[in-house]
Amino acid sequence: MSSSTMSRTLTIAICGWLACWSGLASAADRPPNIVLVFCDDLGYADIGSFGAQGYQTPNLDRLAAEGVRCTDFHVAAAVCSASRAALMTGCYPQRVGILGALGPSSKHGIAQEEKLLPEYLKERGYATAIFGKWHLGHHPQFLPQKNGFDRYFGLPYSNDMWPKHPTARNFPPLPLIDGDKTIEHDPDQTQLTTWYTERATKFIEDHAQEPFFVYVPHSMPHVPLFVSEKHRGKSERGLFGDVIMEIDWSVGQILATLKKLNLDENTLVMFTSDNGPWLSYGNHAGSAGIYREGKGTTWDGGHRVPFVARWPGKIPAGKTCSEFCSTIDVLPTCVKLAGGMVSPDRKIDGQDAWPIWSSQAGAKSAHEVFYYYWDTGLDAVRSGDWKLHFPHAYRSLTGAPGKDGLPAGYTQAKTELALFNLKDDPSEKTNVAEANPEVVARLKKLAEVARDDLGDSHMKRAGKNRRPADKLAE
Repeated sequence: MSSSTMSRTLTIAICGWLACWSGLASAADRPPNIVLVFCDDLGYADIGSFGAQGYQTPNLDRLAAEGVRCTDFHVAAAVCSASRAALMTGCYPQRVGILGALGPSSKHGIAQEEKLLPEYLKERGYATAIFGKWHLGHHPQFLPQKNGFDRYFGLPYSNDMWPKHPTARNFPPLPLIDGDKTIEHDPDQTQLTTWYTERATKFIEDHAQEPFFVYVPHSMPHVPLFVSEKHRGKSERGLFGDVIMEIDWSVGQILATLKKLNLDENTLVMFTSDNGPWLSYGNHAGSAGIYREGKGTTWDGGHRVPFVARWPGKIPAGKTCSEFCSTIDVLPTCVKLAGGMVSPDRKIDGQDAWPIWSSQAGAKSAHEVFYYYWDTGLDAVRSGDWKLHFPHAYRSLTGAPGKDGLPAGYTQAKTELALFNLKDDPSEKTNVAEANPEVVARLKKLAEVARDDLGDSHMKRAGKNRRPADKLAE
């Protein structure tokens, strides 16, 4: 071999080695992929590791066994749109002006000035996608691809907002949206979970060489319940159990895709729900376990939901986190893990939960206080193990729950000022306010901070730091 040939060969080898080394260095520096699965109306006790009965959730059980399960995890509102606004912004929904459940007649949506989780992640080089229910405004200016998502496929609001609703038939046809276009009306809902899953796994495959954020907000198990033929009749729990088993299958498909692409070690997978179970639907509803009431209330049955997170090598396997954390913590935690910073000019309410999710020694909840609002009324405040309810009305089942897709009626129950120690009394049964006046006084003082900041319609207080949603241009 000539000296010139040897030199050229050596040069090529060195260049190849440098390229390989550079690729390895880039992979090591790459921020984690993030997958967030967000169910609709899934109660605290509706997956195996949190006490589900009558069906199996092996993939979710594996997620918990290989990661952490958080047993004191709370949504910021026990209703659809408000809960999703909190998840995507890291704020109490009262701060960003999204309350209740937006429907086909709603003329407002998430403000363009709000900075959503996918927008933060795009700044860090992430590919972003949502496959499922959006529910932060269905008009074109409010849709996901106007709010940081590269790809969107799903329903713009709840799956019962269609002409076949069992108690009201004045809804327009339900749109299935791809990107910003409606591709079908009143789609075959038995295929929704499958469609979302197929698109999520395809997106992961297509973007395996770059960091990605995949958000899968399932339409189920919100009523009406639908399941594909491959899972129909598989559980002892009936249709509800079949639906959860199909969601578990979906998680399994995502985990298998990550494994196949060797992305396991660099992907944070989270699973949770938007609020507690819709109890009036009986056997088509889930369970809050030992917790009081369900969706639509500020009792823990409405706010406390299952949460599991897995990131091999970063989150120790088989851990249980009993420290308080919330959906408002997802944004600041993920942004920090991605190497970003939350915008200082947009006040948020969430805190970095990574120390407790990753079981760091001595880590405690970053929340001194948490506020429970229903719409614009401050119903309760929590600090540590103590939760103080202020006098308010709440919905509660009149009698027996509904059956087979038909709901039962609610009545308006009322609570007076009531203090509960959630460590001793997680079901919020025994009012200990009279025996703990100093705790009541401290929590009342904390509530005044919220009233000044976010308002309280019970007290006719407006709040100084509320930001409006955007309205549809007339």
